[in-house]
Amino acid sequence: MINEFENLVNTIKRLRGKNGCPWDKKQNFKSIIEPLVEESYEIIDAINLKNYSLLKEELGDLLIQIIFLSRLAEEKKRFNILDVIRGAKEKLIRRHPHIFGDIKVKGTKQVLENWERIKKTEKEDKKEKYSLGDVPSVLPSLLKAKKIQNKASRFGFDWGNKEGPVNKLKEEIEEFLQAVETDKKRKVEDEMGDIFFSLVNIARFYHINPEESLNKTIKKFIKRFNFIERALEKKGKSITDSNLEEMDFYWEKAKKHI
Repeated sequence: MINEFENLVNTIKRLRGKNGCPWDKKQNFKSIIEPLVEESYEIIDAINLKNYSLLKEELGDLLIQIIFLSRLAEEKKRFNILDVIRGAKEKLIRRHPHIFGDIKVKGTKQVLENWERIKKTEKEDKKEKYSLGDVPSVLPSLLKAKKIQNKASRFGFDWGNKEGPVNKLKEEIEEFLQAVETDKKRKVEDEMGDIFFSLVNIARFYHINPEESLNKTIKKFIKRFNFIERALEKKGKSITDSNLEEMDFYWEKAKKHI
């Protein structure tokens, strides 16, 4: 296994070398961001499809990006892939004192509480001040909201039961409707954001992944809209020369089938 990993590291090193690939030699930290994000989403897609052959391939693609970025850093004498591996191992050991130390825990809740306490200590060492400061700003909004809410919850800042976030959603919807009446775009936008944040909170309490939930609805909408188009095609019409009444008729039909 070690030899295979070293071979992959050396392959990427060769691609970046003097007689390497012109395209690979032109890449930099910024240019790798897009493929890095794409590979991550392709892994998620493979998991959702339960396609393990595809998952194996996509994990390999992500590993290439990780080694490639490490090689770029090594060329700038910042760190290398071994430093990455060593740091990851040390972090896992440090954040699992109930496995590698003498700390006793009674369940997952205490594991997460310890995890956050240890992370906070690490931040203090790095002069990072706030507990939510390490949530990546580039995360998709729904995922970022869920991550922030989870982290706040681990410090005890949370609703006591499911009714709390549900009632909060009702309150935010009422405030949104009041903002609409003012016709102030900024205020309407703020209240809409509060609604989304409340919805994510509800999803969290019901153990629903908001990103997956929304994606399922999007897929359902596409299937139903496709149903409308197929129905219109059978009548010799297209979506562009149809009207809302006709589309609504087939939409209701689509809901019975999809």
